[in-house]
Amino acid sequence: MKFDFKNKRIVVIGAGLSGQALVRYLVEQGATVALSDLRDAEKIAGLDSLAGLPVRFDLGGHSLDLFEQADLIAVSPGVSLDCEPLRRAASCGIPLLGEIEIAAREINVPIIGVTGTNGKSTVTSLIGKIMQAWNKKIFVGGNLGTPLVEACSSELDGVVVELSSFQLETIDQFHPAIGLLLNLSPDHLDRYSDLQSYYQAKLRLFHNMTAATDFVVLNADDSEICRLTTDLAATVVWFSARGRLVEGMVRLGDKLIWNWAGADVHLPLSELQLTGEHNIENAMAAMIPALLQGCPAELAWKAVCSFTGLEHRMQLVRQLNGVNWYNDSKGTNVGSVMKSLAGLSPGVTLIAGGKDKGGDYAPLRPLLEQKVAHLILIGEAAQKMAAELSGSCEIRLTVGLESAVQQAYEITVPDGTVLLSPACSSFDMFTNYQERGDEFEHLVQQLPGERGSS
Repeated sequence: MKFDFKNKRIVVIGAGLSGQALVRYLVEQGATVALSDLRDAEKIAGLDSLAGLPVRFDLGGHSLDLFEQADLIAVSPGVSLDCEPLRRAASCGIPLLGEIEIAAREINVPIIGVTGTNGKSTVTSLIGKIMQAWNKKIFVGGNLGTPLVEACSSELDGVVVELSSFQLETIDQFHPAIGLLLNLSPDHLDRYSDLQSYYQAKLRLFHNMTAATDFVVLNADDSEICRLTTDLAATVVWFSARGRLVEGMVRLGDKLIWNWAGADVHLPLSELQLTGEHNIENAMAAMIPALLQGCPAELAWKAVCSFTGLEHRMQLVRQLNGVNWYNDSKGTNVGSVMKSLAGLSPGVTLIAGGKDKGGDYAPLRPLLEQKVAHLILIGEAAQKMAAELSGSCEIRLTVGLESAVQQAYEITVPDGTVLLSPACSSFDMFTNYQERGDEFEHLVQQLPGERGSS
């Protein structure tokens, strides 16, 4: 059911990218809008984009009366539902909805929703590439970067949206035609009371999906997904990189096989440019929505195989003096770092650390023992990580990214690898993982090297 925003009093809480996009959209729809954020104006990037709009700015704190008198609170994903102004609004019976819910009610084309702990951005981008190759006018965004609300006024054939657990907390009627859950592993335990609360937030993707028309795409190799998805209403399509399926998308040796509704398609993995076992899973997941909608398998596979990866995700920055330097700044949890390390040869210098997210770093230990020669730790989490990983490899603590890069340059031997894969968020030192990755690349490019090295 669409909203009628005209003359409604709406408070947008959180002045980040999606919050600012919501403000612009709601003003266009005739709402009376206030933007509230704990930060002062000078600490909020992009706020000048709202200059000239009839918006009340409630910055440097939250005015509780503003929340108690609103018709609707539009919640940005970075804002916890446990904060005082939202508790106060909820006690007054005022609806709390996120940008995804608000935008989705205005969109009249099929939505493909992608969630999971790791791989969301890659899979979302791959689905977009496939659909564009199929000559579909598609919106690609959400947690990936472009707020979903920006799709509301476009003429589209479809939407593919990356969804974080934070975004899924504030849905109500959101109903994707195809929902993908890629994997589950510990993350964001600084926000959730326990691991099951985090997993349940992810599972909200499926709450409004029905058997009649909807498809759920699930990873058969993930034990937590198998345990938690036994009673879904929608039609389930499984994928497995370990050859476990009779029907769905399965890897057998050097091929992917799509076996569904009479189709028997074989795709050679030798053509895939993305590296790493995790990217085989990502490619499988990304193919399925397009195949279910009738896209020719050969066309979809060609689009997947033309994709070389995302910025800040196992991105080769430089080959210098026989050492490969990789930017994996998007590796913000332990599971993601494990997948990145698994695809590398021994002799890695790993740069990690940042703002702790409340998880356990011990699962990294076996891969550190196998793959990592030196672990250089930075940021607020450095001491905790050093304590939990002590004895797994040589561990150094240093003051910041510049020092870490310099040390890695000095100690990594030829044929080795330097990997920035933090296992933490960036917010202790940087605005976001992109800024952290950009700074890493800048520092690496400044390193002196042999003539002609790149």
